[in-house]
Amino acid sequence: MLEDTTRIAAIVPCHNEEITVAKVVHDLKAAVPGITVYVYDNCSKDRTSQRAAEAGAIVRKENAPGKGNVVRRAFADIDADIYVMIDGDDTYEASHLPEMIDTLVSGPYDHVLGVRQDNQASTSYRPGHEAGNMMFNRLTGWLFQSQVTDMLSGYRVFSRRFVKSFPAISKRFEIETELTVHMMSLRLPSTEVPIDFRDRPDGSESKLSTFKDGFRILGLISALVRHERPRLFYGVITTILVIASLLFGLPVVWEFWQTGLVPRFPTAILATALMGLAFLLGSVGLTLDGLRRARRETSRLAYLGLPAVSTQAVFSQNRSTETLSAQPAAGTHPHGRTQTAEHTHRSKVRTPLVS
Repeated sequence: MLEDTTRIAAIVPCHNEEITVAKVVHDLKAAVPGITVYVYDNCSKDRTSQRAAEAGAIVRKENAPGKGNVVRRAFADIDADIYVMIDGDDTYEASHLPEMIDTLVSGPYDHVLGVRQDNQASTSYRPGHEAGNMMFNRLTGWLFQSQVTDMLSGYRVFSRRFVKSFPAISKRFEIETELTVHMMSLRLPSTEVPIDFRDRPDGSESKLSTFKDGFRILGLISALVRHERPRLFYGVITTILVIASLLFGLPVVWEFWQTGLVPRFPTAILATALMGLAFLLGSVGLTLDGLRRARRETSRLAYLGLPAVSTQAVFSQNRSTETLSAQPAAGTHPHGRTQTAEHTHRSKVRTPLVS
């Protein structure tokens, strides 16, 4: 186990997950002995709360619908050293959690992203979700000048200082995007760990809507660009207005140069107004960029005011010491799974996002 003083909390947002939530809780407790599992029942109409409580989880209710509301509430209420976020639909493999915690601590990192690796013959991704995820990864990476492989993954491990410096504005499934952008904007140390991903079990239904949630995420990205990169956002609008002003105004200026007359007053007024608006928005962008810098410095200082995860609490070392007397046979994983070459390779692949 980790040190006795290291508190690990798993946050499991759930909406009508009575079929899967008990297994998720059991798997988390088996993967990391001593972990505290918090199941947040988000407006469920089935027996999600009962199943979670029977499995040994601490059950809390969040009446405002949406995963973002759950995460904001959980981050505010729960006090821990290491935080785990995982969906309650049993699509993520909980046995990867020791590796993810070990990665967070040994870095030390503030954010470990579980990158979904589909190893099934029939894909677990809907085609629309896979294409949308790839598009958002590239768009967000380009806009915020940092790379991410699976920004919509719901399986993550955080340090305390990440969680307590995260503002959490989103209400629904856009929360993963906001978490990713927070990491990028503050340039927090982060890395990725490949994880197994599987289909929901029979009888369990997805709450995602490909187009509806996709447009929500796109809207959030637009708002975050305006908020986090105002010089880029307003600079693009300013450039468009300047070009439009020149297209309308240059013929009028040329005609005045040739004849000394301005016969097209409406066009001249429009060109002047567009140029004035361009200068106004350009000034707004520069002003907001200065405020963004001050706000980011304040956020950074708040982040630095919290302690990093103790580098002495390396999960794999402590766990191997604890289980030395019950070591499995050579070639097997501590959780009873075969230690294949593929798993060994996967556990070594850690792609830093921000250093």
